[in-house]
Amino acid sequence: GVLSRTKPVSPELIYATHERGFALCSLRSEALSRYYIQVPLTDSVDYWSDEEFFEELRRRLPADVSAALITGPSIEKSIAPLRSFVVEPMRFGNLFLAGDAAHILPPTGARGLNTAASDIHYLYHALVDHYSKCDNRGLDSYSQRALARVWKGQRFSWWMTMLLHRFPDSSPFDRRLQETELAYLFSSEEALASLAENYVGQPF
Repeated sequence: GVLSRTKPVSPELIYATHERGFALCSLRSEALSRYYIQVPLTDSVDYWSDEEFFEELRRRLPADVSAALITGPSIEKSIAPLRSFVVEPMRFGNLFLAGDAAHILPPTGARGLNTAASDIHYLYHALVDHYSKCDNRGLDSYSQRALARVWKGQRFSWWMTMLLHRFPDSSPFDRRLQETELAYLFSSEEALASLAENYVGQPF
């Protein structure tokens, strides 16, 4: 991924899947852009100059988006591995885990910060009840409630990852399934509604 002091190519996030791999255009502000491309796990940031990165990004974007892309020197460059883990339970005695200490999600689904925030939501209210009312029900149910939401986030993040990335060990059968899933997504209002619900996040 590259962070650059350039005007974002779009006010909305752009997810792209291409035969060469996944790409994402996102923004941090009106003058700060964040871009990602899928690269082999064996690559390092030293393999990619800014010019090579943006050239590859343009290849993977629709022509109109590529033409509108403003490039500039990177101020940050990193590789985000596709990895995940979940600690179960999220409570050990008086130790309560939350956020990255309890779970890591693939970045494709953009659920990492959201699930961390939901952990804190549950834990905050549980601690308030414990100290103000001597009520431990929230603490006792914290792990179960938090994990139910975490696993939903994991499911969605991996669904997005498998939908949009290309993997070297994928078979022609796997690719056809991927294409069919994308075609279904764009032909069904119900599928799009489900995507929106999972992407935004379900209410507490």
